[in-house]
Amino acid sequence: MIALGCDQAGYVLMQEVKKHLEERGLEYKDFGTYSEDSVDYPVYGKKAANAVASGECDRGILICGTGIGISIAANKIKGIRAALCHDCFSAEATRLHNDANMLAMGARVIGVGHAIKIVDTFLDTPFSNAERHARRISMLEE
Repeated sequence: MIALGCDQAGYVLMQEVKKHLEERGLEYKDFGTYSEDSVDYPVYGKKAANAVASGECDRGILICGTGIGISIAANKIKGIRAALCHDCFSAEATRLHNDANMLAMGARVIGVGHAIKIVDTFLDTPFSNAERHARRISMLEE
């Protein structure tokens, strides 16, 4: 199950991400927002992050205007490693090296087609399980 969260700036792109997840047959839980009306991104970033941290969802996808604010909000939740990615290399690397459990993107930064490729890269790349990466992740949790 994938947790989804966005603010009004990310709403339109999130609708495209949801359609893509449905086409892939992937289940998700949408924590909002549900329109383009102005909202506070920390509310929705934290709702989705709490679902991932609790185990209710396995991973998460967050979208705001830049991806910065919503990723900061999610990273305030213990156990969350939200990575802001605007390219496939970063999405792959953060899964391989950081075992990131949430992807953040900026709707005002990237287009739909590129965002979908980033989502696929993030979801399809496993953690490497390399000892050095596991050690570094554990240091983040201290």
